[in-house]
Amino acid sequence: MNHSSSMLSPVAGCSALPPNSGTKPKNTPNRRRHFISLLQNCKHNSEIPPIHAKIIRNHHHQDPFVVFELLRVCSNLNSIGYASKIFSHTQNPNVYLYTALIDGLVLSCYYTDGIHLYYQMINSSLVPDSYAVTSVLKACGCHLALKEGREVHSQVLKLGLSSNRSIRIKLIELYGKCGAFEDARRVFDEMPERDVVASTVMINYYFDHGLVHDATSVFSLIRIKDTVCWTAMIDGLVRNGESNRALEVFRNMQREDVMPNEVTIVCVLSACSELGALQLGRWVRSYMDKHRIELNHFVGGALINMYSRCGDIDEAQRVFEQMKEKNVITYNSMIMGFALHGKSVEAVELFRGLIKQGFTPSSVTFVGVLNACSHGGLAELGFEIFHSMAKDYGIEPQIEHYGCMVDLLGRLGRLEEAYSFIRMMKVAPDHVMLGALLSACKIHGNLELAERVAKSLVACKNADSGTYILLSNAYSSSGKWKEAAEVRTNMREEGIEKEPGCSSIEVNNEIHEFLLGDLRHPQKEKIYKKLEELNQILRLEGYTPATEVVLHDIEKSEKEWALAIHSERLAICYGLISTKPLTTLRVVKNLRVCNDCHLTIKLISNITRRKIVVRDRNRFHHFENGVCSCGDYW
Repeated sequence: MNHSSSMLSPVAGCSALPPNSGTKPKNTPNRRRHFISLLQNCKHNSEIPPIHAKIIRNHHHQDPFVVFELLRVCSNLNSIGYASKIFSHTQNPNVYLYTALIDGLVLSCYYTDGIHLYYQMINSSLVPDSYAVTSVLKACGCHLALKEGREVHSQVLKLGLSSNRSIRIKLIELYGKCGAFEDARRVFDEMPERDVVASTVMINYYFDHGLVHDATSVFSLIRIKDTVCWTAMIDGLVRNGESNRALEVFRNMQREDVMPNEVTIVCVLSACSELGALQLGRWVRSYMDKHRIELNHFVGGALINMYSRCGDIDEAQRVFEQMKEKNVITYNSMIMGFALHGKSVEAVELFRGLIKQGFTPSSVTFVGVLNACSHGGLAELGFEIFHSMAKDYGIEPQIEHYGCMVDLLGRLGRLEEAYSFIRMMKVAPDHVMLGALLSACKIHGNLELAERVAKSLVACKNADSGTYILLSNAYSSSGKWKEAAEVRTNMREEGIEKEPGCSSIEVNNEIHEFLLGDLRHPQKEKIYKKLEELNQILRLEGYTPATEVVLHDIEKSEKEWALAIHSERLAICYGLISTKPLTTLRVVKNLRVCNDCHLTIKLISNITRRKIVVRDRNRFHHFENGVCSCGDYW
């Protein structure tokens, strides 16, 4: 909490504050006002020492009014060390001076020091007021010091401060940050009026710990919700993977005529990005234009990310070019977007443009441009950029950067080189990196290395469902059905479940989700009728199902049917029966699109004269006239 002078300053009405003993200077009121005025006009911490010297020469260095202002100004100008020295030379500091320094320490993130100073004040037999308590509770919450926070709470009860609204909210924050939700809820329930601020605090901390149901329950009890409260609900749902529900909350917010702010807009754009809800994202953009919401770094970056992740990379680029002021984050969003759409050359050119504009690339910038090199197969350039990180910019590669290089080598089939690269890294590989190499081994048919990588994952207890599935698939691809079955048995015994394939498509501002062989959709008869029509046309076109990608030892006809009912095909069929001819279809899939579906969608785009955009786990595929933008390299 950052106290303003009107709240704590002795000059602002706390005239009952007793002066300390010591030499009493002449013209105390006038001199005091003069020095306080000088301090309040300070713009930089370099101005403080000369004024402090004048204060000492005029014997005002023990005047509590002046010392208070000194401490406050030092804290605000990031000179907390200087403030601490001033305090240490102050005789018999009172509660106001203790509070000012505690507040400054907390403001400067010296939470432990702030807590210790509070205990020093208590040991000096000074009675803390509500401002001191709120400051130390903030320190306890930020430092996750639950034990000390409980002790302060006990003092609150003894001092009769438990009815103070600010203290109650800080107690909720303390317990919420520490995960002590029973205590947080008890304080919340004891409030005579659980206002929207306290409720929003509860909602935020429930979401922070994944307690979506509890957050929703609190939200539903609030009679009058402000913009901050609605935004907290939308943001929390997005952070917990409930983007569909987040958009529904946003629609309810609109029905209640509550005006969203900049943060709300960014949260909604994040939900659109996650779901691939381009139509709604476009509506948000028109809303921004209508209400003249500035296209600044914060909103502009979110807008670029939304268009990129929803499949409209051209519009993302237009937003980028429209922005009057750009920063590294803006460039990062655009580079990431290009990488996601396989526009490797454009991403590298933008990376070079960022440097030419005088910006210093960040760690995130390098993740984006190295990803682009990976998707484009640009090995030599990728390694050149990778080595420039430490050499030219002093950025030590992290696991994400190493992962891009392993992915790059794996995609090119340079598997042993990728494995050697992993063994020479300065950091330990994670399951994402090893999983990428395992996937490359499966694609390029290197079963021996796949087994080595899988054993490494299991040995370091980093194996997840993806590890077992990839290894099982590698065995199945080689016709080793017995070994594949053993892997799946081990997976079941470990209690690990396979992530189900799920695809979604946006039609008329609504998101429709499909699983493998889904029969839940109200228009399932029409969807499967369209699927059968397409299958017949595909056969006439000479299409033969790539049944080798069905990694189970079953009959050929069963394999063909298992391919036909993949979730992305059902989503595309729904799009075909629900939209006008020539409308672009945009599908989002949570897993990597298989080879057979990739081939099939190319043929469907040619047969229907539709552009079909599919976002899978790795990247975007733009299918048009029987060709995919990835060049069959993904």
